[in-house]
Amino acid sequence: MGWFKRKNQGIFTESKDKKDIPKGLWDKCPKCKKLTPKEEHKMNYWVCSNCDYHARINSKQYFSILFDNQKYKEINQNLTALDPLLFKDTKSYTDRLKKAKETTNFKEAISTAYGKINNKYIAIASMNFEFIGGSISSAVGEKICRLIQVAIKKKMPLLIISKSGGARMMEAAFSLMQLAKTSGHLSLLSQAKIPYISLLTDPTFGGATASFSMLGDINIAEPNALIGFAGPRVIKETIGKDLPDGFQKSEFLLEKGFLDFIVHRKELKNKISNFINLIYY
Repeated sequence: MGWFKRKNQGIFTESKDKKDIPKGLWDKCPKCKKLTPKEEHKMNYWVCSNCDYHARINSKQYFSILFDNQKYKEINQNLTALDPLLFKDTKSYTDRLKKAKETTNFKEAISTAYGKINNKYIAIASMNFEFIGGSISSAVGEKICRLIQVAIKKKMPLLIISKSGGARMMEAAFSLMQLAKTSGHLSLLSQAKIPYISLLTDPTFGGATASFSMLGDINIAEPNALIGFAGPRVIKETIGKDLPDGFQKSEFLLEKGFLDFIVHRKELKNKISNFINLIYY
């Protein structure tokens, strides 16, 4: 049974039997706005069953999709950024790092691990966008390089999953140095004739695109991922012209030859497995 209540010269009805929907049980698609139970969304690889929108997911979720039986060995888990410049804007960099660690339960913007994918070993580095926008710190570069060294030592193919806003401005040149550092280590991987697969996801920008993200033996992407160096708004303001439809989306880059193919998240594990079996194992 309901009752009427007057508020601000308007009348609305409120039911005594109304029950609040518990928080945290549903996911709302950013694209089509459909509500999906969290468990169902997880079972569908965090892809919207209505519009096929690929939600942004972190390293733990990618590891659960890719590694056999969700078993893997994470390495350099405690390696984290320092504050060499004692940087401060509205708050100190040290405080930003502390807050990011508390709110995300990650120590850095990338996680590195190795394990088996369809019974074949692979090393995977996956970025965590929720940690300061997946920005590249000196620690991110170091973790990638250490994983490359492990891949060379154990003769394992390498997969890097990029999801980054670019270099971390709070570290200035220390961050920019990671572009050359990671690229140099990838050349060592190439010399060892070990394959490197780069997966670009939404969004991949800045220093990531300018270095390791576009250096794969194959460069692949998820559907409708936004990929570029500078953002479309900045480019439009710089050149003073409207941009083509779908500019910087993975489908646009595939058409222009920047990507080898686009892979749906449900097919990701088998596609990667087939590739490394074809050229390596």
